[in-house]
Amino acid sequence: MASTSTSLTLPVLPLDDEVVLPGMVVPLDLNDPDVRAAVEAAQAAARSEPGKPKVLLVPRVDGTYPGTGVLGTVEQVGRLADGDPGALIRGRGRVRIGAGTTGPGAALWVEGTRIDETVPEPLPGHVTELATEYKALATAWLRKRGAWQVVDRVQAIDDVSALADNSGYSPFLTTDQKIELLETADPVARLKLATQQLRDHLAEQDVAETIAKDVQEGVDKQQREFLLRRQLEAVRKELRELNGDSKDTAEESDDYRARVEAADLPENVREAALKEVDKLERSSDQSPEGSWIRTWLDTVLELPWNERTQDAYDIQGAKAVLDAEHAGLEDVKERITEYLAVRKRRGDRGLGVVGGRRGGAVLALVGPPGVGKTSLGESVAHAMGRKFVRVALGGVRDEAEIRGHRRTYVGALPGRIVRAVKEAGSMNPVVLLDEIDKVGSDFRGDPAAALLEVLDPAQNHTFRDHYLEVELDLSDVVFLATANVLEAIPEALLDRMELIRLDGYTEDEKVVIARDHLLPRQLERAGLDKDEVTLDESALRKLAGEYTREAGVRTLERSIARLLRKVAAQHELGDRELPFTITDADLRALIGRPHHVPESAQDPAERRTAVPGVATGLAVTGAGGDVLFVEASLADPETGAAGLTLTGQLGDVMKESAQIALSFLRSHGAELELPVGDLKDRGAHIHFPAGAVPKDGPSAGVTMTTALASLLSGRLVRTDVAMTGEVSLTGRVLPIGGVKQKLLAAHRAGVTTVIIPKRNEADLDDVPAEVLDKLDVHAVTDVRQVLELALAPATNAATPEVPVAA
Repeated sequence: MASTSTSLTLPVLPLDDEVVLPGMVVPLDLNDPDVRAAVEAAQAAARSEPGKPKVLLVPRVDGTYPGTGVLGTVEQVGRLADGDPGALIRGRGRVRIGAGTTGPGAALWVEGTRIDETVPEPLPGHVTELATEYKALATAWLRKRGAWQVVDRVQAIDDVSALADNSGYSPFLTTDQKIELLETADPVARLKLATQQLRDHLAEQDVAETIAKDVQEGVDKQQREFLLRRQLEAVRKELRELNGDSKDTAEESDDYRARVEAADLPENVREAALKEVDKLERSSDQSPEGSWIRTWLDTVLELPWNERTQDAYDIQGAKAVLDAEHAGLEDVKERITEYLAVRKRRGDRGLGVVGGRRGGAVLALVGPPGVGKTSLGESVAHAMGRKFVRVALGGVRDEAEIRGHRRTYVGALPGRIVRAVKEAGSMNPVVLLDEIDKVGSDFRGDPAAALLEVLDPAQNHTFRDHYLEVELDLSDVVFLATANVLEAIPEALLDRMELIRLDGYTEDEKVVIARDHLLPRQLERAGLDKDEVTLDESALRKLAGEYTREAGVRTLERSIARLLRKVAAQHELGDRELPFTITDADLRALIGRPHHVPESAQDPAERRTAVPGVATGLAVTGAGGDVLFVEASLADPETGAAGLTLTGQLGDVMKESAQIALSFLRSHGAELELPVGDLKDRGAHIHFPAGAVPKDGPSAGVTMTTALASLLSGRLVRTDVAMTGEVSLTGRVLPIGGVKQKLLAAHRAGVTTVIIPKRNEADLDDVPAEVLDKLDVHAVTDVRQVLELALAPATNAATPEVPVAA
């Protein structure tokens, strides 16, 4: 530890905002009166004492002095480098300042006590480590400054006190930090303080150097990029002159930027587009990314982000348009009329947009082919005053067809939904999703799953196409999806759509459609004038009833086209004079015999129900409703073949229905007065003609029961009766589906009496009134009622009464 000894009387040499530590040698300007007075006083005192003149170096900060100074000796007096008089003073040791006193000269004299700063030998280990650390830090700092000659001098210092005071030369230390070193008398504590100060400075210097390096690198990069771009522009200019091009990439990117800023885009879309323009500016002509960005920008700029057509709120006019372009289809017309009425009222009350969603609609039109589902979409758009776009989904298997491809793929494009909106040129078109039931799926994804977001009114206002990667509002689009088979549509997708069934046209509706729509179109295609060839209503009715048997009108239109081609050809050959009116009597000579003659119009001996064991059922197929005949027979008892045989490519449900029918007759044979004993020894065989067509479902239960009962009783099934319904083991007749389609099929086939389950009676409200007027519909609850209505009286079993031909 340091101790104090040796009293001194010394002139004070004040240093303004400067600190000199022991061991330091500093030049001082003698032009300063305080410095000159102190040096002269020391020289005067030295004349009577041996040794060099001595002064007390004391820092002066804001007129105040610390309690410790430094004993300094005047080594030399002469001229400084600039020619001014000066003195070279060396610090010798610390002095504790005492009271003031008198002395020669004009300087201030004080008494002081020399502080002993020696450290006992040998040095403790921690002091040696501290000295080593200080030397290492000082060496690192000096090397950064390039002061290699000073490094050796610092390494040669062994005294702890001198090593600590050496930091007085450090220019980074503040006056307060140097005064703190001056007043720390203990050499070890002073060395610790000096080491900490040096360590802190090096840390700050590292951070400052890192920041400066980063700033410099950024500046260098910008300067280098600027230089390279200027060079690149010069090269491109030379290439343009060689190739005769007039527009460079910079001009093109500026053009895109101007187009984006001028376009009426949503804010998020504008930001995304400007980012892509920035990328385009940085890309080169040879980079494929530039081509991708241009295609994306073109697509975004071509989309009608804020374009909308004004809806026609003339409800009466819209209904008139639908009636003029399509006969029948009242359900769809009512739904579109309701939609327009609601839109009008929402607009009147300022509720056009609620919760970010607009008032779109998602309708599913399900029905057999040829009933006008596709053409109805265009009529709906016409009635609403909107643009119309058709999206064909039949056979689509790739999910990217709906959502688009990622832009990383070569040749990427947006999905069909975005392309439809782009093609329409407005954000509120009528989009027809044609054949949605024929969407497939494979390893590339399930397009039906991608349609879930498109057709969900709660989600489609933020639809994201993989190619665009920005939100597209589809909430104002009217989606019309068409399908033939309801069961082929995934349940989750079907749940998002409002289902409207188109079960087919009546014969009267077909005649109207043929007269008002099909005939004018085919006359034009055949090159005939409406005054040259006319079709009598009787001919149209016979074409619809006997030459075609379908739910729609496609085959009817082809038959009309064939008729007109025949007439046109005969006229050109000179065999026919025009004008010409085609009647029902001319049909056979022109297009041959009819293909679908009603059972009631056939010879009694040729009717399928002319023998016991044959009943007429009703079924629903992909082409609409149809008539289905069920044949039953008993095997010869000598063959020994018992049990039930089923043929006609039947499904499991239909096979079970046949077993139920047979079981019911076996258990209730005595009650029904049927010889069911024959069923024990003789096998029963039930066959459904058209064996190449798969059949399934429970609705043929009553038909099979009636056929077996007719076979066992020998009573014929009435020719004019058709039936449908599921049967239970107790003989209950249970409800089925497709009543409207089945009744339309019965009407087309010339059937006059139809038997349906009692619980399906409510479905009769959907059947056109003109069809119900021509049918005698019986709603039953039990098989006994069915047999009573369907089987001819027992007295007529052998020689059935011949019904009058229709």
